[in-house]
Amino acid sequence: MNASDLASSYDLVVIGGGPAGLAAAALAARAGLTTVLFDENPGVGGQIYRAITFSPVKDRTILGEDYWVGAELAAEAKASGALIVNGAMVWSLDPTRMVGVSIAGQARLIEAKRVIIATGSLERPFPIPGWTLPGVMSAGGAQTALKAQGLVPSGRTVLAGGGPLLWLLAAQILRAGGKLDAILDTTPRGNWLRALAHLPDFVLSPYFSKGLKLLREVRAKVRVIRIDRLEAVGDDKLREVVFGAAGGERRMPADLLLLHQGVVPNVNLALAAGVAHAWNERQLCFEPVLDEDFNSSVAGIAVAGDGAGIAGGTAAAERGRIVAIAAVRALKPEASASVPDVQIVRQKLQRESMGRAFLDWLNRPADAFRKPEGDTIVCRCEEVTAKQVRDTADLGCEGPNQMKAFLRCGMGPCQGRLCGLTVTELIAAQRGTTPAEVGYYRLRPPVKPITLSELASLPIAEAERKAVER
Repeated sequence: MNASDLASSYDLVVIGGGPAGLAAAALAARAGLTTVLFDENPGVGGQIYRAITFSPVKDRTILGEDYWVGAELAAEAKASGALIVNGAMVWSLDPTRMVGVSIAGQARLIEAKRVIIATGSLERPFPIPGWTLPGVMSAGGAQTALKAQGLVPSGRTVLAGGGPLLWLLAAQILRAGGKLDAILDTTPRGNWLRALAHLPDFVLSPYFSKGLKLLREVRAKVRVIRIDRLEAVGDDKLREVVFGAAGGERRMPADLLLLHQGVVPNVNLALAAGVAHAWNERQLCFEPVLDEDFNSSVAGIAVAGDGAGIAGGTAAAERGRIVAIAAVRALKPEASASVPDVQIVRQKLQRESMGRAFLDWLNRPADAFRKPEGDTIVCRCEEVTAKQVRDTADLGCEGPNQMKAFLRCGMGPCQGRLCGLTVTELIAAQRGTTPAEVGYYRLRPPVKPITLSELASLPIAEAERKAVER
């Protein structure tokens, strides 16, 4: 599809083709709203259901039955009448609900009566010494390679970190015939004290039996070592991992190190649109301030799925349905009778969210793995170190936006996705204040890199109108 084939306006624009976006688009389109879903990937599914429509992994046991739920969501969205546009990169969203999107090198500005941001989550930064070496990558990247290309790691492979995704990936690699040399568990023992208060809800949740089964499956085949320090070592590529464990420092040869310490909401687009955000101390991240229908502080813009706060794939789909029901009631009240009862959907969401507090407190990353020291790289795009950030904070720099002027951190192609939380927490730690007081990067369009030729391809009328509005 070409950008020129798009209409100039839609009732509803959904940004992101994961579980929340698919569920929202399907419900809204069936209710009669003109709906378009933009997703920058080759196929829908988001990270949770990555490559669900074309994955070469056909043995359902490898990725697990939960993964294949995404096929139903994708089929429902396709059959609903919603326009689904893949390879569409949304680079701008403003408070007037004007959406900037590029498709195949051409840009368009699309007006929307309502917008649902369903951009999901990002892996939390895991800045350790040597994390920029070839041979070190995120667990999510390895999982994408497995889902989309059917690739499993080769050579001496080590997983390090904590959280459900780490254990799920380990199981998937093993089921696919891969081999893991070790799992280095960074979960602090002290986390159990805060998590135990939420254990009853967790035991009653679907997470309990699934998680227990997963842990047993992986632990039966891979040695697990609890650690409190980690470093990737090599010259031109990874050669070994060095870690602190009971009994002192240990070294392990490795060709591939997969890092993971949880996921956080992908807030860049929502921040650029002016949506208010607040610090979540339990999940150690910023998340949008939303009402019970997931509407944001900006009229007509809602946030659904893990972008609204980490809750998992099944909860994300229910959130998408709640947002879509609110959109239908606002834009086409005569169709309200055709949508599900929102209270029933809320009850489903509540059940799917049970046990989340236990998981959040248990898997809360240690300070040592969130707030690096010395020459450890913090901003990979601009090669800014932890020492530079800490020293600049000591000079009087009060926040990430001022830090940009000193060090350029957050100004590279990723626009702070890989360093934002780390920079915020380092400044807070150095100045003796809180991340909530320090704040996050101020995001402006374009929130994703686009070329001047793409901007030049905007139809003249749209470009002129946009200029006048600003």
